[in-house]
Amino acid sequence: MNREILRISIPSIVTNITVPLLGMVDVAIVGHIGNASYIAAIALATMVFNLIYWNFGFLRAGTTGLTAQAFGAKDKDEYLNVLVRGIAIAGAAAATLIVLQYPISLLCRRFLHSSPTTIDLMLTYFFIRIWAAPATISLYVLKGWFLGMQNASSPMWVATILNVVNIVFSLLFVYAFDAGIAGVAWGSVVAQYSGLLLAVIIWIRRYGHLWHDIRWRAALELRKMARFFKVNADIFLRSLCLIAVFTFIPYISDEMGEATLAANTLLMQLFTLTSYVMDGFAYAGESLVGKYVGAGDKVLLRKVVRALVWWGVGLAAFFTLLFFFGGELLLRILAKDEDVIGTAMQFVFWTYLLPFTGFAAFIYDGIYIGATASAAMRNVMFVATAVFFILYYALAGVWGNHALWFAFIVFLVFRGALMILGERKYVFGE
Repeated sequence: MNREILRISIPSIVTNITVPLLGMVDVAIVGHIGNASYIAAIALATMVFNLIYWNFGFLRAGTTGLTAQAFGAKDKDEYLNVLVRGIAIAGAAAATLIVLQYPISLLCRRFLHSSPTTIDLMLTYFFIRIWAAPATISLYVLKGWFLGMQNASSPMWVATILNVVNIVFSLLFVYAFDAGIAGVAWGSVVAQYSGLLLAVIIWIRRYGHLWHDIRWRAALELRKMARFFKVNADIFLRSLCLIAVFTFIPYISDEMGEATLAANTLLMQLFTLTSYVMDGFAYAGESLVGKYVGAGDKVLLRKVVRALVWWGVGLAAFFTLLFFFGGELLLRILAKDEDVIGTAMQFVFWTYLLPFTGFAAFIYDGIYIGATASAAMRNVMFVATAVFFILYYALAGVWGNHALWFAFIVFLVFRGALMILGERKYVFGE
C-alpha cells in the first residue's frame, strides 16, 4: 500500500513544486528589464490570476474523485463521461473569462491601489495572458482525470515541460524581440498551450484506444451531469472559504504595518512549503480512496486511509523538527532585511504548531474528495471558516498578530478534527 501511495504522491509533489515557478520566472525576468513598477505589475497580475484560477480548482479535484471511483468500478463509460463533462465546463468557463476580461480590468483599476503606471503595465500583461484561459482550465481537468486513472507521472511531465517552455519563450520574447512585459505574458500563453498540447498527446498515446468508446450525447445529457455539478459546486464553495481565509491574512496583516505584513508573508511561505508535500499525499488519497470506493473494497479502503494518516504524522514530525531547528535559517534564505526577520522571529513559534495541527486537514481533504463526500467537506469548511473569523475578531484587540496565527491554527484543527469525526459515515458509509 505504501508503494501505491508513493507512486502517486511523489510525482504529485514534484508537480506542486513546479507550479509557482511560472510566477517566479516572470518576476525574475521583469526584474531585469525595468524598475519596481514592472515587478509590482507582475505581482498584481499573478495575484489576480491566482484569484481567478483558484476558483476553478474544483474542476481538478472533482474530476479526480469521480474518475477514480469509475476506474475502481471498472466503469469505462463513466470515466470517459467525466472527462467530456469536465472539458465542456472548462471550455465554457474559459470563454466566459475571455468575454468578461474588460469588466475584470475595470474592477482591477477600481480596487488595486497602485500607481497608474503599475496598473497599466499589469493590464498589458493581463489582456495577453487571459487568452491562455482555455488551456489553463482544461489542464485542471486533464490533471484530475489522469490522477483519477492512477496516473500521476503524466501531470508531472506536463508541469515540467510547461515551465521549461515558459522560461525559453519568455526570455526569447523579452530579449530577442524586446517585447517587455508583453513578452513575458506571451511566454506564459505559449507555455500553457504547449502544456495542453503535451497533455493531449499523452492522452492519445495512452488512452487513444478509448476514443471510439466516448458517447458524447450521453456524457453531456443534463440529467446525468447533475452529480458532476453537485460535487464540483460543493468543492467550489469550499474553495471560496479557503480563498477568504488566505486573502484575509495578508489583507489584515497590511493594516498591522509593513513589517508585520512582510513577516507574516515569510511565515506563510513555510506553511506553503508544508502544503506542497502534504498535498502530494492528499492527491494520493483522492486517487486511491476513489478507486477503492468505486470497487467497493472496504478492506483496502481502510488500509489506504490508515496508511495516509501515518504518512501525515511522519511528515508533520519532519516539518516540526525542520522549523524548530532551521526556522531562522529558512527565513534568512527568503529575506535579508534584519527588521523583517526580527519581526518574523517573534511569531515563528506558531510555525512549530502548523504541521501537527494541519496535517489531518490536508490528508482528509484528499480522502473526502476521493470518497466524493463533497457536501460534508463543504460543511466542515463553513464551520472552520466561521470559527477563524470569530476567534480573530474576538482576540485581535488583545493579542494583535498572535490572534491571527492562533485563529489560523484553530481553523486547521477544526477542519481536520471534524473530518476525522465524520470518517465512518462519509468515507466508509457506516
